[in-house]
Amino acid sequence: MEARNARKVRKGVVVSDKMDKTVVVKVQSLKLHPRYQKFIKSTKSFKAHDENNECKVGDTVEIVETRPLSKDKRWRVAKILQRSIEAASQE
Repeated sequence: MEARNARKVRKGVVVSDKMDKTVVVKVQSLKLHPRYQKFIKSTKSFKAHDENNECKVGDTVEIVETRPLSKDKRWRVAKILQRSIEAASQE
């Protein structure tokens, strides 16, 4: 029962907020190379649903996996962890 509700959670930075109710979040992860035992940074972009258009470029957000909302959107913004400096100064 618990495994069914276990949703993937990622932390990343908003790189685009030009779409309505959608933000593009860049998530960075470290992967260990099997032979050389060196950590390699890899980044991936996720389109996430932002219901109230609260996120701005540069914000650090937490996204959670959800049901498919469109062709590319399978994530939604759970919470804004840290506002960007530019967005905070405008408010």
